[in-house]
Amino acid sequence: MLRVAVVGSGPSGVYAAQTLVQQREVPGVRVDVLDRLPAPYGLVRYGVAPDHEKIKSLTGNLRSVLEDDRIRFLGNVEVGGEGLPTARLLELYHAVVYCVGAARDRMLGIPGEELAGVHSATAFVSWYSGHPDAGSFDLGGVRSAVVVGAGNVAVDVTRMLARGVPELEPTDMPQPALGALAESGVRTVTMVARRGPSQAKFTTKELRELGTLPGVGTRVEPAELALDPAYAGGAAAALPAVARRNLEVLRGWAGAGPDGADAAVDAAREIRLRFYLRPVEVLGGPDGRVRGLRFERTAPDGRGGVTGTGAYEDVEAQLVLRSVGYLGVPLPGLPFDAATGTVPHAAGRVVRGGRASVGEYVAGWIKRGPTGVIGTNRPCAKETVSSLLQDAGALARRELPGDPLDALRVAGLRPVEWPGWLSIEAAEEALGRSLGRRSVKIPDWAGLRSAAGIG
Repeated sequence: MLRVAVVGSGPSGVYAAQTLVQQREVPGVRVDVLDRLPAPYGLVRYGVAPDHEKIKSLTGNLRSVLEDDRIRFLGNVEVGGEGLPTARLLELYHAVVYCVGAARDRMLGIPGEELAGVHSATAFVSWYSGHPDAGSFDLGGVRSAVVVGAGNVAVDVTRMLARGVPELEPTDMPQPALGALAESGVRTVTMVARRGPSQAKFTTKELRELGTLPGVGTRVEPAELALDPAYAGGAAAALPAVARRNLEVLRGWAGAGPDGADAAVDAAREIRLRFYLRPVEVLGGPDGRVRGLRFERTAPDGRGGVTGTGAYEDVEAQLVLRSVGYLGVPLPGLPFDAATGTVPHAAGRVVRGGRASVGEYVAGWIKRGPTGVIGTNRPCAKETVSSLLQDAGALARRELPGDPLDALRVAGLRPVEWPGWLSIEAAEEALGRSLGRRSVKIPDWAGLRSAAGIG
């Protein structure tokens, strides 16, 4: 029997486990899916916006995999750092597949970024998603927020800041986050991109949602759209389909398309989409808090990039969220390429000193970088598992010391098995009922561990 540990219970980890037990080349594979958190599903639980019910419903697919008799979920198990050393983990299993994601956000690298009120979009998402590591957000006194970035995460946090509480109450958003948003005085959210609309990374579905929020107007500057050669010069036909659809949506909001007049009229809150602006400085007040952002106007450089024009504009903000990409973080005991934020690998095999390390594998963002959508993890996991199975003959010859779960407990760890997770689910449903809501997330370590029966 081949015993494999998969570190990480998000989509990449679950897809790797599923591929391992469903393949037929090597019979009798058993997989332990380890996670630092007591709860499974990774970014599907802690990264997908709570109002995106369809995407969050993917937990049903992940759940069916983790309920397979050949797969065992072991939460509350940290690997590396203060947890179980990677070398010890490899002693307990024939092979280990690391699917640990990309946990660090990129910085803007501009003066004033350290001011109070400047945060990563990652931190904001973690807060409203109930991640137990998340800090708190005080939105008191925030009238205007700026989101720097033009991807789906930037759209998500923009939408969450602008959306009304009645639409969020049916979600599983933690009560403290819901309360803070209910008391928020945010009236304007400006999402800013340094390049043009045809180069934005958000999907059309996400973009359109911004124009359907009750009581929220959406405004685009026609002059900024006109700077994009694809928008004004008739080159849109050569763009990918998503970019073409995005331009049509923006054209409508600018009052230049079939959707008619500017939707921002008479709205209680407003979303502004700005393009060709590059942040150059965070402006602070005497209290050490952010009061605005200074941007330089950019223009297309004719080679797919942008160049500065020397013209500047200040945008008021008491809250700034940067959403300009993610980086992987080193896992103690594994090699790491700081430039790419990934573990060096060959077809999923970890590479040490220029040679593949048989028995150690990677999948997901720590393998390929923070790219793709949830479904991208399937072929990524399949490639890694294929490499592992090619090594299976040599791996299975090694004797293991016994059930790894016993060794984890001897090491002082307190794993949360599947029944413990089901207890967390039941506790969150009970919490929701007590608040007159549906299931509501428990957002702290103590609460999660207590609900799992290990507190």
